[in-house]
Order: sequence, then C-alpha cells, then structure tokens
Amino acid sequence: MERIFKYTIQPGDEKQTIEQYLRNRGYSHHILTHLKRTVNGICLNHTWAYANQKPEPGDLLTILLTEEGSDAIPAAPVPFRIVYEDEDLLVADKPADTPVHPSQGNYENTLANGVVWYFQQKNQPFTFRCINRLDRDTTGLLIIAKHALSGAILSAQMSRREISRTYEALVFGTAAPSGTIDVPIGRKEGSTIERVPDPIHGDPAVTHFETLHAGKAFSHVRLKLETGRTHQIRVHMTSIGHPLLGDTLYAPGSVHPISRQALHSAELKFLHPITGEPLHFTSPLPKDMKTLLESI
Repeated sequence: MERIFKYTIQPGDEKQTIEQYLRNRGYSHHILTHLKRTVNGICLNHTWAYANQKPEPGDLLTILLTEEGSDAIPAAPVPFRIVYEDEDLLVADKPADTPVHPSQGNYENTLANGVVWYFQQKNQPFTFRCINRLDRDTTGLLIIAKHALSGAILSAQMSRREISRTYEALVFGTAAPSGTIDVPIGRKEGSTIERVPDPIHGDPAVTHFETLHAGKAFSHVRLKLETGRTHQIRVHMTSIGHPLLGDTLYAPGSVHPISRQALHSAELKFLHPITGEPLHFTSPLPKDMKTLLESI
C-alpha cells in the first residue's frame, strides 16, 4: 500500500519543525519513526528532508506512507457488506454470528478474515485495523482504517468520544420513553466474559436511550453511547429491568423469540480522518430483528 499526502505550509506554521507539524495532524510516534526510515518518506519542496527541519510559508511538504500489509490474519471468504470505501477507510456492515477478530476456536470465520480476503482479491496488501468493536452476534456498522494514519486519527477520535454511535435493540418489557443510564461497569468476579454494574471499582459508563415502540412483551429502543465498555448496552439495559431479547448471558432462563441478542449498530457519525469532512452512515435493521418487530 502506498499513500501520498501533500501539505502547503501556511503562515504561522513556520515556527514548527516538520515533526511537530505532522504530530499536530495526527501522525503518531510509530508513523513518524517509519517515515524517517523510508526513502523520500518526508520531502520538503520535492527534496528528502529531516523531521527537525523548519519549513517556510508556501513550502510543499510531501509525505509518502507505505505499508507491506500483515499476514497475521488468514484470508477467508467471510461475507460482509461494504457501506462505504475510499483510500483511507472502509465502513462495513457486519452480519450476526461473525466475530470481529480471530480468537481461539474462531480462526477463519471472522470479519477480519473476510476483509483480508476482500483486499487479497484486489492484490492489495492490507493490515486489519478495526476502530469500533461489536460482539459476535451484534450486527451493523464498523469502521475499518486502511492505513496507519487513518487508524491513528480515528482511534484518537474514538478516545475523545468524537465518533457518534447509535444502536437499536429489542428489549424485554415496556421501556420508559427515554432515559440515561450512568452506571460504572466492571468484570464479574470469577468470569472473563461477563460484566456487571460496579459503582465502586467499575469504569465509568453512560448510555442514553429513547423508546421507539413500547409493547407489553418487549420494546424497540434506540441507544446512544457516551462510552464504549464491553457489553455496555447489554449490562445497562439489564440493570434497569429490560435485558435484550436473545441475550442468554444476561437474561438466562428467559424465553427468547430470537436466536441472538437483538442488538444492531444502526448509525455512525464522525469526521473523515484525512479530509475532515463530516460522514454519516446508517444501516437498516437486519431481517431477524425486523421480522420480530413487525410481528407486534
């Protein structure tokens, strides 16, 4: 993979070194180290330059970012839908029963395998960088960075809570019209998977919800995350008496009319990592959730 970025130095930027200028644009220490070791990785007015040089207003700074790709994840034809793609990122719509990353027992059936396969068919080297995470059975939108710079900038946006994530879920019971759940979440003692509300030792977690349809048996809710804790929506909705349909981990013993937790990543809003353009993507409810909703 090869990506070229060009910047014209503006008045006021001349007091910075090239390294400082690039750091202010999201270039991480790892990327800068790579660029310094790359022939013509950093060029000033078409001449290979040092990162400690100070450019003048009007100077042209050209960055050559190269990647050989990673063979850590084997390619496999795992299906997924591409919602958007450009030189810097890809937005995927993940189906149910698809883990995001390979793990023990799930080595070639993940979204990562499918994305690597997709780029392999185009003879493009690729390193899998997923910005937001979804559980195996949660469907919907995911952001995948196509190179180290977009990955660094998008990860920083996620850390600063600048990526807006909206989910839709089907939950047991008649949910309130709206609400905010501000309850820290921690690991359940003795479990590596399950999480619990933990006001003393847990990490801060905030979920806002709005009820789109309130039925007697179950409700259709829209949820917006302020934080991104593991199983946050599942734990928070269970904590207020409305566990997700199909969630046998947090609602064991319940009669579930759907074979997975009824949770869908429905909307993403964020700024493009390179251009700064506002991006907005949506994904309709998957067939199983839509069919269940229509049944009431």
